Amino acid sequence: MSSEAPLEKKKLPLFKLSLAAFVLVVGALLILRGVNLRALGLQGLDFIRDAGPWVFFTGTAVLPAFGAPLSAFTIVAGEAFGRQMTLWGVMGAAFVAIAINLAFTYWLARYALRPILSKLIERYGYKIPRVTSKNALSIALVVRLTPGPPFFVQSYLLGLAEMPFKLYMIVSWLCILPWTIAFIVLGKGLFNGNFKLVIYGAGVIVVATIIVHAIRKRYAARVD
Repeated sequence: MSSEAPLEKKKLPLFKLSLAAFVLVVGALLILRGVNLRALGLQGLDFIRDAGPWVFFTGTAVLPAFGAPLSAFTIVAGEAFGRQMTLWGVMGAAFVAIAINLAFTYWLARYALRPILSKLIERYGYKIPRVTSKNALSIALVVRLTPGPPFFVQSYLLGLAEMPFKLYMIVSWLCILPWTIAFIVLGKGLFNGNFKLVIYGAGVIVVATIIVHAIRKRYAARVD
């Protein structure tokens, strides 16, 4: 294992590009055929509300470990359950669900599915970093703060690298925290047409991006 460029990718993510193109084409066709996407979105929210917060946040804890985008959950959580749980309650539930997801993904990568995940990670051109007592914090921060790799891939890399569990949990949870807050607030604003909430959510994203860039620049040089 090498600690150099742990997130360097050798292959173009053709599947993701194809999937994105497919989604765009389907969306364009639906618009051209006069499908009311807003009404469709509201129906989706009703379905989520009917499922209830326990089912939703259990899904938030489990499904992102298998590739489901975490943002797909956080962007709708505030609107789906804000009235029932308050926005602060939704954030608290999301924080707990993400902590469970982090622990679950770590267990999968380090123990349960280690051989399979090692081959899968290497197949897509990612390098598993070599963690030592001196570079553990730097690697955890660089992996978590590097743009591009999906959240679950970052978790797999750190688990496969045998990052100390306590450090993994603290760094990972703190790094995802601002994005979780931003997407919950932003989603609530977008679905409600609340411009103030949209500005707040976007503002958190901008500030978080600036801070992330500064921290990653500082710690990237320490990875050896």
